[in-house]
Amino acid sequence: MNVILFDDAAIRLNLLPFTFTRPVSKIRVGILTIAEKWERALNAGASYLTQDYLSKKYPLTQAADNLMLNAAVCPDPSLLAEVTRLQHGEGLKKDDRVLAFRSAQPSLPTVSSIRFLPYTPDVTVIDQPWKIFQHNSAELKRDFQLLTTGRKSEPVSDIHTKVYNQSNIFLESGVHIRAAVLNAEDGPIYLGKNSVVQEGALIKGPFALGEGSHVNMGAKIRGDSTIGPYCKVGGEISNSVIFGYSNKAHDGFLGNSVIGEWCNLGADTNTSNLKNNYENVKLWSYAKGGFANTGLQFCGLMMGDHSKCGINTMFNTGTVVGVSANIFGDGFPRNFIPSFAWGGASGFTTFQLAKAFETAEKVMARRGKELNELEKSILQTIFNETAVNRIWEKK
Repeated sequence: MNVILFDDAAIRLNLLPFTFTRPVSKIRVGILTIAEKWERALNAGASYLTQDYLSKKYPLTQAADNLMLNAAVCPDPSLLAEVTRLQHGEGLKKDDRVLAFRSAQPSLPTVSSIRFLPYTPDVTVIDQPWKIFQHNSAELKRDFQLLTTGRKSEPVSDIHTKVYNQSNIFLESGVHIRAAVLNAEDGPIYLGKNSVVQEGALIKGPFALGEGSHVNMGAKIRGDSTIGPYCKVGGEISNSVIFGYSNKAHDGFLGNSVIGEWCNLGADTNTSNLKNNYENVKLWSYAKGGFANTGLQFCGLMMGDHSKCGINTMFNTGTVVGVSANIFGDGFPRNFIPSFAWGGASGFTTFQLAKAFETAEKVMARRGKELNELEKSILQTIFNETAVNRIWEKK
């Protein structure tokens, strides 16, 4: 059976800016991306039904028997059992949302020919950006069990590292720790292959650190947080997700936030995650073309791939930053910063594509990656599609 993760068009729009540069299933929540969760659960590789401009990087593989899975839905044992029992021409729906179906044609218009069965248990659906950090704790615990059951952790051998509830801590091979505190009393701690925890770091679970990532000296990780692969983090972090290949290496607070790939937060960058009047946070919605009420008291920064900010940047509660923006200067910038914006509170100009390419090439080379022509074509499409948000270009 051929596994395909399909992007629901409405969900994909809601999840911008993160889905500008990836299919929905490539969003990281917990330790793994949604795609990795399904691949491990089904013991099968998956392909993607996504936007045309992303399909060369994330191709679709077709077969005579396709298991189509909603890319925003996280697997759990109950859902997995029902999905694996589906016969050809059958599907699962919860209310009006398609969760999965089996079909010879890997395209959504064919679902009218599918006999859908109702699915009543709760499901975790990542259909808004804030749900990434909102569900991160529960997904991290589930992924921890998936990745560690039946396996033995590498030992915490450093005599100056203090450990609480060691049975809830798992180290992959090559982990390096010195004089840190790992407290897994409230949730698991997972340290990926060749990751580093430096002197004086305080880590409270649930927490996951991806392969090759670093927690710098004196960092304070409050918990419910995931740092993806090949990142460097420091300062104070609470209930936040960094997808991968990004840096928040210095002091400053990051709370209830989601940071994409290839981002950099300058020293002493701070995010507000709670309004002074304790009202619910409103967040820019690409679907609405305006601000939408999240229903949350705590919501910080949503930053798309390749965006950067300078030292001492201050982000107001519920700020959305698009792809490849460059933010700097005094004061609080606006709560919605479009893709390819250059500037800050005093105003913006356009970060022209050629300059954005130059920066991305240098940043990616530091991680041994290349900004190839395919990556450039994706950024070119995003640059064109987001011109409508760069209102200063119309003056």
